[in-house]
Amino acid sequence: MALQEVCGLRREEWGALLEGAWGAAGGTGHYGFGAGEPRIAVPPGRQPSEFLQTLSEGSGDRHQIELAHGTTTLAFTFQHGVIVATDSRASAGKYISTLLFNKVIEINPYLLGTMSGSAADCQYWERLLAKHCSTWMGALWCGSMLCGWDKKGPGLYYIDDNGVRLSGPLFSTGSGNTYAYGVLDSGYRPDLSVEEAYDLGRRAISYATHRDAYSGGVVNMYHMKEDGWIRVGRTDVAMLLDQYAEAKK
Repeated sequence: MALQEVCGLRREEWGALLEGAWGAAGGTGHYGFGAGEPRIAVPPGRQPSEFLQTLSEGSGDRHQIELAHGTTTLAFTFQHGVIVATDSRASAGKYISTLLFNKVIEINPYLLGTMSGSAADCQYWERLLAKHCSTWMGALWCGSMLCGWDKKGPGLYYIDDNGVRLSGPLFSTGSGNTYAYGVLDSGYRPDLSVEEAYDLGRRAISYATHRDAYSGGVVNMYHMKEDGWIRVGRTDVAMLLDQYAEAKK
């Protein structure tokens, strides 16, 4: 079995696992899901960190697991337009290549896009989008939000490499998006003032960078208005987190 080969277990060891899981009378076994004392299903006698090291690049094993890097981007519509905010940490393999990478692509004066996934793929896709309204792009790895303003008002769309196309008032992408959503869901209203919207965007990104190991740097923020976007500026996340901690005292 593929799982058996990846785990490096001999056939007799695998049989013992199944017997322990289902054969013991009244017992839960190693893979006893739903038991009174839940356990994580990990091969016995192996630590997860040691197991992953055997499958990482350079281990000599034919099975390789690349641990994902990430980002945090968000955008939401409100009565005065669309707020776009991102972190700025960019990774190259296992290393942080820069803390000041702008993950907002200025497609034209009236259209903005964000990037998460492969920066090169996102840049390629969104720059070509500036010339073509629709095109078939092939195998890319990207998750983008596009925002603008038309006769219907401010618009926000999520697009990714799986062909997903969604329209909505609020999106966040990247490995830190769950943390960003936690802040956004607690503070978002369509009738936010401009300053309230700016503060919500900064808080969501900065708290996400605090919890997500792959996000960091500064908060890059843009405001899409009816007559085009403006760049609000960039703020160091460490300074923002210090300010929020001080305000709680």
